[in-house]
Amino acid sequence: MLRILIADDHQIVRRGLRMTIEAEKDMQVAADAENGSQVLSLIKKHKPDIVLMDMQMPEMDGVDALKQLRVEFPALPVLILTTFSDDAHVYAALRAGASGFLLKEMNGDELVSAIRGAAQGKPQLHPEIARRLMARAPMPDDPFESLTERERDILKLIAKSMSNKEIASQLFLTEMTVKGYVSDLFAKLGVNDRTQAALMAVRFGLVKPEEL
Repeated sequence: MLRILIADDHQIVRRGLRMTIEAEKDMQVAADAENGSQVLSLIKKHKPDIVLMDMQMPEMDGVDALKQLRVEFPALPVLILTTFSDDAHVYAALRAGASGFLLKEMNGDELVSAIRGAAQGKPQLHPEIARRLMARAPMPDDPFESLTERERDILKLIAKSMSNKEIASQLFLTEMTVKGYVSDLFAKLGVNDRTQAALMAVRFGLVKPEEL
């Protein structure tokens, strides 16, 4: 059973998200917060598996809340809810360690699919958000120069939302070997997580946004 914490300052949004999530047999809402300052205490109390968080909230916005929870809960998947007009916050949340970005315009099936994917450690990056973030990302001369061919292959599969276990199966490697490759390529690219790595892969043409 996946336990989800919802953080959004609009009651009608929280209610809609709760109804969608709790209609699934493998999910339940552990708690909900109406502002960013409540998020950390609710995580400590309810120990959710996933956090679903709006960016613009009173008292403390989603980006600041994300920065704080990353200190104490670095591995907790956090999916950010955003709109088409919120690019600056999206980029800030990416740098703060968001696990993925979901458009508020998405349907219920997209929501629950993204939650399940994030729970498996897969980056959740809507193609439209990827395109917008690509336009803001700095452009190094050759970001993949230091990567081996094997690391490039693994980066492509990360960008296509494959888990370490799935990558290991496809490339006929052990999961531990893949984990080592992933750690090395993160260090070489200067990224902190799979979402940032996926964005870089799209930005420089290893995969198309539609393949995410």
